Amino acid sequence: MTKVEKLLVPLDGSHLAEAVLPVARRMAERFHATVSLLHVMEQGAPETVHGERHLADVGEADAYLARVAEQCRCQGIAVETHVHPNEERDVVASIIGHSREFGADLILLATHGWGGMRDLLVGSIAQQVLRRGNLPVLLVKPTATGKAPPFEGKRLLVPLVGRPDHDGAVLPVVEAVASPLGSSLLLMMVVPTLATMPRNQGAAAMLTPTATAMALNMEVEEAGAYLERTAGRLRAAGLSASTEVRRGDPASAVVEGAQETGVDLVVMSTHGRAGLDAFWSASVGSKILSRVQQPLLLVKVPE
Repeated sequence: MTKVEKLLVPLDGSHLAEAVLPVARRMAERFHATVSLLHVMEQGAPETVHGERHLADVGEADAYLARVAEQCRCQGIAVETHVHPNEERDVVASIIGHSREFGADLILLATHGWGGMRDLLVGSIAQQVLRRGNLPVLLVKPTATGKAPPFEGKRLLVPLVGRPDHDGAVLPVVEAVASPLGSSLLLMMVVPTLATMPRNQGAAAMLTPTATAMALNMEVEEAGAYLERTAGRLRAAGLSASTEVRRGDPASAVVEGAQETGVDLVVMSTHGRAGLDAFWSASVGSKILSRVQQPLLLVKVPE
């Protein structure tokens, strides 16, 4: 990805789903991108979604998207809308299909924007969109009051895993997003301690604690050097980039880093591995999403 020109924003008609709109508007302004608003009719849906009356028919959904679109156009943003009847009864396929039809570069979803959705990365709409599609998915968590959080995109946290195939997937997206936003980047890698090593490796490590500790210390040095090389390439491309190596549990380290450094977007791959093979697992993204307050941009690593 070299440029973001089209943003796909699926909405279900609820205010919680609209938490994604400030991010979409900010990105559209800075990227000079078009926003495609999509509503997929849910067959046999409940009467209410998050306490709000569900959109009952195509005409009502069209009117709803038109109101949202007008809010964006007032800010000079190009917007298009579409309501899909979803006769095939597959919301995920509809979103993915329309992302291709509209030529979208990025899909934006609120974490609690679809009826009954609670765990976004386990059997949810967004997780399936990410798994079954190929586009990066940006997830926005509504505030405790259900309102959309403010978003500037001035500082991005980028957890890396130290493997060219995985980091090679996320870094082009980082550049495409950070450059027009004018973002500074914090590149981070997490190296485990003896106490936070994966269970399947921890037992063996405890049998040779001294050797394992030395290996982990070497890994810290290697991670620092890797981050500096990566940051150097990004700086050469005109971006501001700093680096940090943390120790401990990866999800906790990333969440703490996001809180302590004041970043407003976390960008990461979804199936990386870092440090002693299995330390960075697919479940890390789920743990981070459940605890981090900032929007999370997930980039799928090719199989």
